[in-house]
Amino acid sequence: MAADPASDAALPTDISGIDRNPALRRARLGIAGTFALAGGLCAVWTVRVPALKDKLAVSDGQLGLIVLAFGIGGVMSMGLMGRLVARYGSRRLLRLAVPLCTLAVAAIGLAPNLPAVVAAGFAFGVVFGITDVAMNTQASLLEQRYARSLMAGMHAGWSLGAVTGGLLGAVAAKADLGFTASVVTAAVVGVPVALWLRGTYLPDAPPAGESIGESVGESAGKGPGKAPNKAAGKVRGKRPGRARVTLPLAVYVAGAIAFCGYMIEGAVADWSGLYLRDTIGSAEAVAALAYPLFEAATALGRLTGDRITNRFGARAVLSASGLAAGIGLALAVAARGTAAGLAGFFLVGLGACLIVPLAFSVGGALGGRDPATAGAAIARIGAMAYTGLLLGPVVIGFIADASTLRTGFSTTLVLAVAVALGARLLPGRRHLDVPAAHPAHPAPAEVAADETDVTDQAQRTGRTGQADPTDQMEAANTTGAGKLPG
Repeated sequence: MAADPASDAALPTDISGIDRNPALRRARLGIAGTFALAGGLCAVWTVRVPALKDKLAVSDGQLGLIVLAFGIGGVMSMGLMGRLVARYGSRRLLRLAVPLCTLAVAAIGLAPNLPAVVAAGFAFGVVFGITDVAMNTQASLLEQRYARSLMAGMHAGWSLGAVTGGLLGAVAAKADLGFTASVVTAAVVGVPVALWLRGTYLPDAPPAGESIGESVGESAGKGPGKAPNKAAGKVRGKRPGRARVTLPLAVYVAGAIAFCGYMIEGAVADWSGLYLRDTIGSAEAVAALAYPLFEAATALGRLTGDRITNRFGARAVLSASGLAAGIGLALAVAARGTAAGLAGFFLVGLGACLIVPLAFSVGGALGGRDPATAGAAIARIGAMAYTGLLLGPVVIGFIADASTLRTGFSTTLVLAVAVALGARLLPGRRHLDVPAAHPAHPAPAEVAADETDVTDQAQRTGRTGQADPTDQMEAANTTGAGKLPG
């Protein structure tokens, strides 16, 4: 892949002083900001679903078609993201997709009837699917640069953005501002933010189409301290954009967990407001607080999630997350008053907050150090997750039409239990190609912004016999130095 013309300062891979590097700090801020903008764009129209229902005069089942169209668009684009990331890189894709997300949200607000909203929802799903995979790939690259878990913190940006968008939507509902006016205003505000974010992303390296062995893995593997990751996927083929990636079975387990997590999140996002208003009898302005309250709990959990994961390991945290989400869902389903319902959704947020971030983090680690392979793993997990986002709200909508919305919500309890049990099938942290919390004396090195320069540096490292910092981190994981519990 040709080098991106944007100029970036050198990004160091050693831990000492890494937070003082301006380019890396800018990238961390930009990636978190992308998560926040994406969360805000989703929330600002999601919390106004009751107003959209009134505007279109449709049933719960018809309203579910909008979510279905969004999910189909997301799954379709995610199915292509493995090749797109390999060919163009996550940075280029984000620079295109994020501004388009703001335009798609504006189209949802301006659409005059159900078919038009469904079409706009599909378009939003396509560009959002690209954004989701690309920004998670960027977060995985950032974890490698920092050599520690950062994924939960990135997803905390999503939650904070969703809380902000949700609260703005609740204020708009309280002020009797129409669906179109509130959603279009938010989209217009998001345009300059999206344009600023374009200059903050990390370069993708090594070049697309090369196998791990042809780039960093093979050349650095000739030096001391090499500990190969047997769980990582393999890239086959040398033509850019046409690499065939073989992914380990654990990627699909992580995808199934993300499927359940997104199904739970989608149920709360799309139906909690209607559940409180129509089933429990809350006022619309109060019911609109359910989603931002859920996202506030999600943000709270994600802000501490990286520290918890580094302490206890992904499997244990995922199991506990499933159990906590199940308890919250049970409370929401059993609620007969507004306070109990809001408390239930808050607890669901605390429980489910780490399910999807950890699934993506594990997928990126299973994909190995090659961004194309990690991108393919994240794309596969994302496609499975969006299938859950696609099916969940639709299934609940049809169940609500056939019986009650309370009955529809009760089906999500099974998903929470599935997360708790499925987490035990994931490999231990020591089997993954993830950075140690305290790498063993990493050698200073620079990662150039140009992808070709990165490969050249890796080849020079292989010729000199000096192991690069990532390899030494792997060795530390294998021998026990800095190993994280699984």
